[in-house]
This record gives sequence, C-alpha cells and structure tokens, in this order.
Amino acid sequence: MKRFPSTISFLLLLAAIYWGFHTSMPVYEEDASAPASSFSTDRALKHVKKISQEPHAIGFPAHKKVQEYIVSELDKMGFQTSLQTGYTIGDWGNMSKPENIIAKIEGSGTGKALLLLSHYDSHPHSSFGASDAGSGVATVLESVRAYLSKGKQPKNDIIILFTDGEELGLNGADLFVNEHKWAENIGLVLNFEARGSGGPSYTFIETNRGNQHLIREFIKANPKYPMANSLYYSIYKMLPNDTDLTVFREGRDIQGFNFAFIDDHFDYHTAQDTYERLDKKTLAHQGSYLAPLLEHFSTIELNQLASLNDYVYFNMPLFGVISYPFDWIWPMLALAFLFFVGNLVYGFRKKTLTGKGVFIGFVPLFLSLGINGLIGYYSWPVLKRIYPTYNDILHGFTYNGYAYIFAFVCLSLAICFGIYHKFRKTPVTDLVVAPLILWLILCGAVAQYLPGASFFVIPVFALLASWYVILNQKVPSVLLMAFLALPAIWLYTPLVKGLPVGLGLKMMVGCTALVTLIFFLLLPIFGMYKRKKKWAYFGLLAFAVTTIYAHMHSGFDTENGKPSSLVYLLDTDKNTAQWASYDQVLIDWNKAFLETDNKAEKNLNKNTISSKYNTLFSRSADAPVKQIEGPKIEAIRDTIIGNSRTIELCITPQRAVNRLDIFTESMHLEKVKINQIELSPYYLEDRKTSKLVTHYITDNAYTELEITIPKESVLELTFNEASNNLLNHPLFTVPERPKTSIPMPFVLNDAIITTKTIKFE
Repeated sequence: MKRFPSTISFLLLLAAIYWGFHTSMPVYEEDASAPASSFSTDRALKHVKKISQEPHAIGFPAHKKVQEYIVSELDKMGFQTSLQTGYTIGDWGNMSKPENIIAKIEGSGTGKALLLLSHYDSHPHSSFGASDAGSGVATVLESVRAYLSKGKQPKNDIIILFTDGEELGLNGADLFVNEHKWAENIGLVLNFEARGSGGPSYTFIETNRGNQHLIREFIKANPKYPMANSLYYSIYKMLPNDTDLTVFREGRDIQGFNFAFIDDHFDYHTAQDTYERLDKKTLAHQGSYLAPLLEHFSTIELNQLASLNDYVYFNMPLFGVISYPFDWIWPMLALAFLFFVGNLVYGFRKKTLTGKGVFIGFVPLFLSLGINGLIGYYSWPVLKRIYPTYNDILHGFTYNGYAYIFAFVCLSLAICFGIYHKFRKTPVTDLVVAPLILWLILCGAVAQYLPGASFFVIPVFALLASWYVILNQKVPSVLLMAFLALPAIWLYTPLVKGLPVGLGLKMMVGCTALVTLIFFLLLPIFGMYKRKKKWAYFGLLAFAVTTIYAHMHSGFDTENGKPSSLVYLLDTDKNTAQWASYDQVLIDWNKAFLETDNKAEKNLNKNTISSKYNTLFSRSADAPVKQIEGPKIEAIRDTIIGNSRTIELCITPQRAVNRLDIFTESMHLEKVKINQIELSPYYLEDRKTSKLVTHYITDNAYTELEITIPKESVLELTFNEASNNLLNHPLFTVPERPKTSIPMPFVLNDAIITTKTIKFE
C-alpha cells in the first residue's frame, strides 16, 4: 500500500516555517546611494552611529551632545526646532527635567496633526542607546528627510517629537502631553521603540476605543512587511513597561501605533546596545513602516479614526494583513463547531470513526500536553540551578537563549511523536477528534476573555478540512495537507519564538505548550507517519546536540559580557560604610571587595532602590569610610494649620550626583509636592514600597520637598543620594571591569550612595 511521504511533508513544513520568518522583514542591502526620495538604511545608520557614541541618559555629559546633534540635523532640513523643558514626575514616582526636541511641517489643511515620536535618551547609566531608541530617532530623521525631498506639502501638520526622559518614567511624553499647546491637536501617533537589538518590528495598536478604522487605514497604507496581529498588544501589556504612546492615550485619548522589535533581548538597556549590534535588517524594517504610513496618514482626516468597533486582525505571508469584525468571532466559532459536528456524524456513518478510538485519542493528547507543559515550566528553574550565573541576567533571556528555544521545541516534538507512536494502532481519524475538541474549547475561552486572539480559529478550520480529507482518503495528497498546515505554521511559529524572547526563558512553558498545540493541529500529517518512533529519536538527538551547543556557549566573553555590579554605601548617620552587590554569582572583579559567602545585611534592603525588577542587594561587606559629603538638608518650613502639619525641605547636593531617592514608611501622607509638582493621591495611596520619589538630577540641581501629614503623625524620611562614578572617583581604586563583563542593567550600579535619615516628631 502506498505510504504517506513523511520526509517530504516534514521538509515542506520546514520550508513553510523558513518562508514565514524570511518574509517577515526586508533583506538589508547597501543603499547609501538610494534616491533622495527613498528611505535609506545606510543614511539612517549614520544617525544611529552618531547618537550612540556614549551613554546619554538625563544628567550624563553626552546627553547634551546627542541633543545638539539631533537639533542640527533638523536645522539642516529647514525646521525651526524648539526645546521644551520642565520638571515632571509621571506615574512612576520618578522626577526629572527632560528637554524635548520638537519640530513641525505645516500642513495645508486644518485637521488633526500626525505625530512622529521616538525618544533620544538612553537608559542610565551604561546603555549606549543604539537600538533603544537611537534606531527610532534615526528612522524618523531619515523618513522625514526623504519625505521633504519630494517637495510637496502635506494636508495634515506633521509634528516631530523626540522625547527625553522616557527611560526614567515617560517623563518627556508626560511634559508634552500636559503642557505643550500642540498636544491638543494631535490625531494620531506613530511611535518607534525597541526592546532588543534585532528581529522583525512588531506593530502594536494603542487605543481607548475600537481599532476598526486604525487597522483599516493601516491596511490601506500597505506597508510591505507588516507584522501585526490583535494579540500582540495583549502580550505587550503583559510586559513590565509602557511606552511614550501610553501617555498620549491615557492623558489625551490620542491613539496610535507602536513599532518595536524584541529579538536579541539580551542587549536591552545594557552596555551592549551599540551601533555594531543593531541588526541592519531591523532598521530597514522600521523604515519600511514609516515611509508608506507617513505618506498615507499625512493626507487623510485623522479625526475620523476613532471607532467604537474592534477588529480581529493578523498577518500572513502572501496575504498581508487580514481583518474582520469582533462581531464575527462567535459566528465563526459556531460555524467551526457545526463543521466539527458534521464531520463527526459523517465519520461515524461512514464507519471511519469509532467511539473507542475517539475516547482513546484523549490519552496521548493529555499526556503530551502535560509532560511538555511540566518540562517547559521547570526548564528555567533547572537551567538556573545548573548555571547560577543566569540569575544575574535580570530580564531572563540568555545569550544562548535561541539555542534553548530550539532545543525545547525539538524535545516537545520528540515527546509528541514518542507518545503518539504508542497509539499508532488507533486510526488517525479517531486521534484528531480530541485535539479538535481541545482547540474548540480554547477558541471559546479566547473569544470570551481575549477576543484579540480569536484568529486562533483560522487554523482550526484548516484542521477540520484536513480531517475531512483523511476521512475520505487513506493516503491524501502531501501538497494539499501541507497547504492546509500553513495557517498553523505561519500564525503560531512566530509566537513559539517570541514568547520566551520577549518575556524571558521563564516563559519556555508557553513555547513547549504551543509547540504541542501546533502538533495537534498538524496531527492529520504527523499521524500519517509510520515511523513516529524514528522521528522521536531525531527530536531527542536534536535536543541533545542543541543543549550541548548551549552548554558550550553558556559562559561569557568579550562579545557577551556577564552582568556585574558593585556599589559603595555610606551611612552618614552611623559613619559606617559597606560594599554591596546585586550579583548572585560574583566575578573576580567584585569578589575582591565582597566575601563570596557574605549575604547582604538585611538593613540594606529595608528601602528598596527602585529598579525595573525590584532587584535587591544579595551581598555586602564592610568598607572603609571615605570623606563623601551627603546632601545638605534644610528645613524651610514646619507649620501646623488646623489638623495638618506641613514640612518643607530643600535638599542640595554637595558633590556631583545623578540621583536622589527619598523613602518613608509612613502611609499617612495627605499631600506631597516635589519641586512644586504634586504627587497624585492615587500614587500615594497605591505605594507598595517605602519609596516616595526618585529625582534624576540634572546640573546638580536641588530638590524641594513639601509634605503634609496629620499633625499627630511621626514622619521619618531616608535620603539616598547617588552618583554613578565609583570607577573613576579619586577617593576609590576600583579597577575597570574585565572585558568579559558589563555593568548589570536595570539597577543603580557603579554608584557611590550616601544615606541619611531624619525624623520629625
């Protein structure tokens, strides 16, 4: 009897996977001599190179250099560029004095303006900011230059805004949205961001209402390489961050699009976010979005984009972006259920289905899903136990992370093949029923709780069609079956990779579970394989080889440095000092200051210094007391009016500093003002830690603090003042890091910190 060609079908599936990834973004080609009216990746790269020469966070010397460069580039294009500056706090309790760069192309009409947005500050203190977000600034500069070269006036005003202080708490966006007169006339925002240094750029819609008109116009603009689906924004909201666009949406009800890439997540916010590590194809992808969108949205009525209706949308190779109304979700699910019932009845009548076989089909399904789910869930804890240095990669995506993803994909497939091999005597037609029931239940849950992901039903229709084919043909056409597998391949394989990349290897469970679910969707193909055991062995072999490769690349080198940390803390009240580190595994560089077995003193973490992941000190050791001056704290006013007491302080640095953290355990705060800006009552009530506010200081400016409390209350304030100059301060002899290490990102690092506590009774 003729056999189903398993090897050919598997190669076709691999080809489909390759094609899906290959067509997701442009191929980079040198284009420095491209026509002036075209976006040139090479011309944009020149901007990235200039912007990312040095770390340029607020308060750092290179910050002004980057600002001046961007302004000069805008001036060359003929803009009348302005700077907007002022103190702002935002929603994170982080105050700074951003300096936004603003320019405008005057439109011929009177409608709403189009805003092109990115931020130019880098993350403190060591990131060079090439990808995040030098790439965004470069994309906007080069796209605007190309647009202006055409010599035509847009219908809508086009505002160019390069915000400052995004990394500290979206401060520049907050300043613009709340205080700039142009903010009230913006109809749409196109924001360019990064959370890695490579890979395709994904589109995330942000809106307070429906997305119908936004996605309709996006499709009309016809970007060549769209990576967009209505699930991405739901996943994006799971990430521990927002973007500048969030401020526009929340503050002014202005909707828009984020364009961001997440691959090579290990470079995010690190000293490795450099020009050399930015993927040129990724920058080309960003430009491939903005060029057509700028042409389109500069001419349409932007005040017509608001909608109450939501659309499900997704992209597929060859088809571009496909969309349909939320109103179709339940009818499509009902139609899938009807097809399922129809096939079920048809199969039983034709005697190609048996009740016993259908029942047995649930056993391999639950075994595969359960085993792979457990493996994925425990994979990251086990890896951290085997390789303790992984604990110091705070975002959880290792340099060899792609190898782990591939390894666990292979292992998941091996387990699926191995389990279904045990049930090879059960007809494939029977085995398909259980996955169909599971997928219909999943689609129902998604329709109810995560409707943006309701396009999950599309591969279910393909599975139903495949099931119908094998109900009628014992050896179906391999090309037909491969074609019906395309929706599952093209919709889900990007998620298999994207979940652990974007959310860290702790989400490997999402990867292994999704691979298992994809296997179920492809069961009409895989179930035809006569030698499933052989394919299981191939999967195990690939897993073994890849894990060996990952092990060989589990260390650190000059290209991929180990994150390390060291700070000096001086308690000015007790006149004692300590070395401290966040590292779980020390390197020789900081081991010289810290005993390997010394855990951090409990008191050091009493007031958690704010960071992205609320990382605590792990080790500490006594240090020599240095003559480091703490801030000068003056009581300007201490008055009682009625039942309230108001205390006003002025905190002035006595040395060059970058940051001031103020803590209090008191939760009975009636009102707090920092530099005349009042903290929101919601923020004060919702505080989860003792942090009151962090001031990222520019030009060694003082901080004014005004606190109103019930007159009978006791107020205790702790002030942590920090400078990021431990490695070059004349009183210290801390050597440079080895080339195989980088400053640990996301935390206050390489810092000299003074602490002082004041009590008001």
